[in-house]
Amino acid sequence: MNVLVINAGSSSLKYQLLNPETGDLLAKGLCERIGIDGKFTYKPQLPGKEKQDAVDVAMPTHSEAIQTVLNALVDPSNGVVGSMKEIDAVGHRVVHGGEKFAKSVLITDEVMKAIEECNPLAPLHNPANIIGIKACQALMPGVPMVAVFDTAFHQTMPPVAYTYALPYEYYEKNAVRRYGFHGTSHKYVASRAADMLGKPIESLRIISCHLGNGSSVTAIDGGKSVDTSMGFTPLAGVPMGTRSGDLDAGILEYLMNQYGMDIHEMLNILNKKSGVQGVSGVSSDFRDLGAAAAEGNKRAALAVDMFNYGVKKYIGAYAAAMGGVDAIIFTAGVGENDAKQRMAIASGLEFMGVKMDEDANNVRGEERVISAADSKVKVLLIPTNEELMIAMDTASLVK
Repeated sequence: MNVLVINAGSSSLKYQLLNPETGDLLAKGLCERIGIDGKFTYKPQLPGKEKQDAVDVAMPTHSEAIQTVLNALVDPSNGVVGSMKEIDAVGHRVVHGGEKFAKSVLITDEVMKAIEECNPLAPLHNPANIIGIKACQALMPGVPMVAVFDTAFHQTMPPVAYTYALPYEYYEKNAVRRYGFHGTSHKYVASRAADMLGKPIESLRIISCHLGNGSSVTAIDGGKSVDTSMGFTPLAGVPMGTRSGDLDAGILEYLMNQYGMDIHEMLNILNKKSGVQGVSGVSSDFRDLGAAAAEGNKRAALAVDMFNYGVKKYIGAYAAAMGGVDAIIFTAGVGENDAKQRMAIASGLEFMGVKMDEDANNVRGEERVISAADSKVKVLLIPTNEELMIAMDTASLVK
């Protein structure tokens, strides 16, 4: 079975074609700058097929982007499948499923309506996910489609972790609670960590740090999520690329009164103009911040330090919540590629048994143990593979 995995953003679309039964990756790539000038990357993984890096393709909407993907996959000379009939299903990453979806589901009209109802909970992501689903439905009629939710893995959190200290009727009537995100990623890397350490996941207390433009830290006890830094929406937790992370809710009323803003303007600032971009005034990209800090930009350096400090605090909190920790995982864009930030986060955790190996840590995107041989707590770098997890869920449901 071949499954096309789609991860649609507002102006981008990541894709992979996989065989979830064997784990084989047939092709992957990226559509960027959708609605602007259109850049298409196609990387077939079969011998004799040529890669295309960031070629110009007109993509006014996501429909043209997905059509470009399909054309490349079935291209007579450079494609990886003979026809569209060899694409058996499509798995879509959907960020927020609310409390209704505790697992992946086949997409129906009713499911689409429920996903749309979650738009206010993930305003940066769910609308884009929906656009990707509708574009695929229009171009691939009759092909089964599955929604895989970032929130599903965290449904094992106990009430003490997911309940907010608000009047309880807001949970009972409005389902206001901690949901958590990046669940597909946290689930995948936790499983890989158990394999790498040669121990059953049921015996491990793991802290998974998914660090990128969007970041979350999750406590995983016995293979189950028991707490996570993101909350009711992906806005909570550590400072992120453009998101504020945790803050005093009273700030909202104060700033709205000071500047005459309504709640929509305020949330736009918290979601799109805050985080390390807001603090630094430079960029939401940690590579840009590192370069600016090296040139003496104090605000850029502060933004990076705030991020690292925030992650470190969550690691300490979750170690306390689980009564200890056996392994800490770094994954996602920053976690996989920035050795300096990994070291900054892990430094100072020696009191809880963390001892880093600087040479082992000096690597990008390679699965390995980066702690010292005598470290009581193992620290691992594990590139995430959300797409494989999505493909496996999709195949299971379609069958």
